[in-house]
Amino acid sequence: MSICAGDKIPAATLFELGASGPGPLSSAELFAGKTIIMFGLPGAFTPTCSAQHLPGFANLADQFKAKGIDEIVCFAVNDAFVMGAWSKDQDVAGKVRMIADGTAELTKKMGLEIDMNAKGYGLRCARFAMVVKDGTVQSIDVERPGEFEVSSAEAQLSKL
Repeated sequence: MSICAGDKIPAATLFELGASGPGPLSSAELFAGKTIIMFGLPGAFTPTCSAQHLPGFANLADQFKAKGIDEIVCFAVNDAFVMGAWSKDQDVAGKVRMIADGTAELTKKMGLEIDMNAKGYGLRCARFAMVVKDGTVQSIDVERPGEFEVSSAEAQLSKL
């Protein structure tokens, strides 16, 4: 069963690439006192994620902020170095915060894991978008496998 509106984000240790390398970040710390839109995706540098999902949120960052979103978070089962390299490649620094769930700890606790072994990816995160206010999920939209509709930046912006 996956996380739903009204649920608290589970406790987990995530990672973010900083100037001195990857640093741990608790999920509680990430969400405390802020309204965040977090979108999760199967992996950095993958086609839909790189061509549409991440760029969509980066391009509409100012509009999300105007609607009361404090931070936009991109979330994936990748390591912090990969997320940092992808941020540079996509030029999203200052617009989208890149958070790594390398061990899939939070992904599993939220019930959003998908088995992509058949494609050689291993365990990954389902494609989703959620609005979280001070650690509580306000809304969540999870895509069916292979689809990209309800979690797009445009779809999420239209709901705010």
